[in-house]
Amino acid sequence: MKTIDTMKKEHHAPTMKDVANEAGVALGTVSKVVNGLPVGEAYRVRVEDAIKKLGYRVNVYAQDLKASKTYTVALLIPNTQIPFFASLAYQVNLALLKRSYRMLLCSTDFDSGLEQRYIELARGQKLDGIIGLTYNPDLIVDDDIPFVSIDRQFGANIPCVASDNFAGGQLAAEKLADFGCKNVAFLRIGSSLSNEPNKRKSGFENGCLARGLNYEMKILNDGDSLDEFELFFKEHMKDGRLVFDGLFCVTDSIAYSVMQILRRLGQRVPEDVQIIGYDGTRMFGDMDYICSTIVQPLPDIAEMCVDLLLQESRTGTPPLVCLPTTYAYGGTTREAGETTRNNV
Repeated sequence: MKTIDTMKKEHHAPTMKDVANEAGVALGTVSKVVNGLPVGEAYRVRVEDAIKKLGYRVNVYAQDLKASKTYTVALLIPNTQIPFFASLAYQVNLALLKRSYRMLLCSTDFDSGLEQRYIELARGQKLDGIIGLTYNPDLIVDDDIPFVSIDRQFGANIPCVASDNFAGGQLAAEKLADFGCKNVAFLRIGSSLSNEPNKRKSGFENGCLARGLNYEMKILNDGDSLDEFELFFKEHMKDGRLVFDGLFCVTDSIAYSVMQILRRLGQRVPEDVQIIGYDGTRMFGDMDYICSTIVQPLPDIAEMCVDLLLQESRTGTPPLVCLPTTYAYGGTTREAGETTRNNV
């Protein structure tokens, strides 16, 4: 009859020592194989066969602790419901997987307090760094954990990665002018937080001035009703037609909502009003653009964030990296049937 001790021995998880005994090799040889270090081919085969036979599993957590790394990076974003944030999370995860890192997704739902708690969590779990797209104006980011910000500058010691928002806004004005617009408007919803996307407004103004476009601004604060845009349009109607023939919306999400408002007002897009958004949002993530848009280079943004976060030394790290935008046709501008992206 088997004793309890015997049963425990028969059912314990196999160890590296068990693998060494099974393969008939030294424990150090097993360690080298497990950690990808070079050994003789015959030894490697024997160890791998023993691992397979015993069902040995490498304790990755223990390895990470030994190396003083967790190979895990936190990504802070407001939510995964807005397509731009979801696409960003997808691209950051791909960039980390290429480097054998894991991503811990932290969705804050625009909760400022939760942003701060996630940073504390990352520090407590000894994660290897944080990539954050944050909105807490009082966010505290200490120097004891690497941090890369998206769209918001915290200071010289924390790198910020963004698309070139000024150039993107200017490009939107230039495109509307190229497509025959004369009277245009800039539409925005945003917080008072100082961040890189605010530069879309000044870039658009600069483009309008350079191309001789008449323009007006309608800027709402976070939480304001979209009905404000409808009232704005109604105030700028003449003989049943909107006086604006072109609109630049600061995000594609706003552009989509504006299209619905214009339809209710009997305005045709793009026949009566042409619209350009910003972000490069696609239907179902990888199909057609939901509107003509200024495209943020999300794969490049993700790669740059991960490179900056994982570099060995932060000496000489630029405080701001701006990556170029492009224009893409999405059906809300008049372009003689053009249906492909124009790189500018």
